[in-house]
Formats: sequence, C-alpha cells, structure tokens
Amino acid sequence: MRPAPALVLCAALASTALLTGCGKETAGASASPGATCASLAPLPDPAGRTWDDVRVVSGKCGPSGAPSTGFEVTNSDTEPLTFTVTFTLVNGFGEAMDTITRTVEGVKPGQTVRRPLDTEDGPGSARTYRARIAKVRAVPADGSSGACPPSGVRVTNDRGDAAMGLRVVGIHLANCGTTDYRLNGYPALRLLDEGRDPVSGVEILHGTTAISTGIGGDAEPRPVTLRPGESAYANLAWRNTTTDGDPVNAPYVEVTAKPGAEPVTVTPELDLGTTGRLGVSPWTKTPADAGAPQE
Repeated sequence: MRPAPALVLCAALASTALLTGCGKETAGASASPGATCASLAPLPDPAGRTWDDVRVVSGKCGPSGAPSTGFEVTNSDTEPLTFTVTFTLVNGFGEAMDTITRTVEGVKPGQTVRRPLDTEDGPGSARTYRARIAKVRAVPADGSSGACPPSGVRVTNDRGDAAMGLRVVGIHLANCGTTDYRLNGYPALRLLDEGRDPVSGVEILHGTTAISTGIGGDAEPRPVTLRPGESAYANLAWRNTTTDGDPVNAPYVEVTAKPGAEPVTVTPELDLGTTGRLGVSPWTKTPADAGAPQE
C-alpha cells in the first residue's frame, strides 16, 4: 500500500461565515471542468506542515454557480479512500476561533471531489474567517463507514479519554450484516505512521494492567457472539510519557478482528511518547448488548 496522500495547506477564505459542526459526504460528482473555483494563497501552518491533494477553493463553487467557499480532495492512491479533514478557523488577527471537520467518503483513485464549507448562514456572511487545514486522515473506504461492508461488520474507534498522560481509546466492532458474527480473543493490531507505513519498536501487550491497573482490561478472553445489530469493543491503553529518544506517533491502526478477517484501518491517534508499549483488552460485548447470551 502506498502512503496516504500528504496534504497542501491553502488559505484565506473570502466572504465566509463562521463554520460550525461536522459534515459527511459520499463522493459523487467530481470537480466540474467548467467550475470557476480558484485555489487561494497558502495560509502557513504554525508547525510548518504541508499537505498534498487537499485545497481550499473559493469562487463560484456552489451547485448553482453562486459565489461560495469550499475544499477539494484528490485521491492519488490506488484504492478508494475516505478523507477526514479538520480545519482551524482563524480571524483577521491570526487567532484560532473554532475547528470544523468534514468527511468525504469513497473517493475513487484519481478522482477529485469538491465540497462546500458553507453553513446555514450561507456564503457572503458579514463575518469573515480564514481556514487552515489542521489535519487530514485518509483510510481505505471499505469497512469503517458508509454502507455495511461485504464482511458484514463495521470497525471504528471512539475519541477516547485522557488523564495525566494516560490514554484509553475504544475500538468498536458492529455487526451490520444479517448473520451472527463470532469473536474470541484480542484484535490483531498493526500500527501505522502518518504516511500509513508500519511503525516498529512498539510492544503490543494483551491486557492493560501493565499500562494502568484502573482500566479493567485484563479479563480472560471469552467467546462472544454478535447477532445482527449487536456490537463489541476492545480498549487500547497507553501512556504518552516522553523521556530519552524520539516520541512515536501512530495516527492509524490496522485492526484485524479475528484470524482470517479483512484488516480495517482506523484512526485512534496514538501518541505513544517513548514508552514503546500499547495494551489491548479482549473483545467484550458492549453494555447495551450485554443482556444477549454469549456463546
């Protein structure tokens, strides 16, 4: 698999309302050859990062050809990708005012997809902000979002909890198919860096007691049967302590639910510091489903 596209940071939004909330779109029409949107001058990122294949655009970008502001994503990979782009909104004094997230699902290889950044206030609002691309994540399109994948299960991650350097993120598996799905044991994990290349030097522990005794992730694995509509979870736990050496960041994790299953890439944003350890708990039926018998 080639690295996920690295993304270019573009710029100052003209006549744009304060953007709020989240958006999710499925890739459909590509950027129209006759559209009059134009890329804007780059707005520098404080960390010096640049991004390829994502642009902020301004002009007659709306579906009716009205003046609007939006963004474009281009898939330069060889497989369909789902992009999640986080924007920081900056006022005229350079102060960050808000963040927004937009998701574009199922972008085909070589396809460019344009989406608006307008809100219900519409284009031309009196409040003008600039947008900086803060973070981009691109994962293979099947298995994590959208329609139920052929495997019959959807794998995602939550945003997790953090306290005093301790991090805990849940990996969730939902049976969206029509037959029972059986699990027993721990998910297999493959850590990936920002370019989706493998991360080495991290020990993956079965259980979480070695990370913290208060997480409760050291129960013995037990068989779990998920009927259609039911779900299970496994927690990832780590500390982001940094001492000597270079800190390790693995924003992507490839999760294989059980032997023979197709791996699914999720984005738990692991900031492992220099600890070199990640604990994982066994699959457990989620509390809402706990009343159903486990076989």
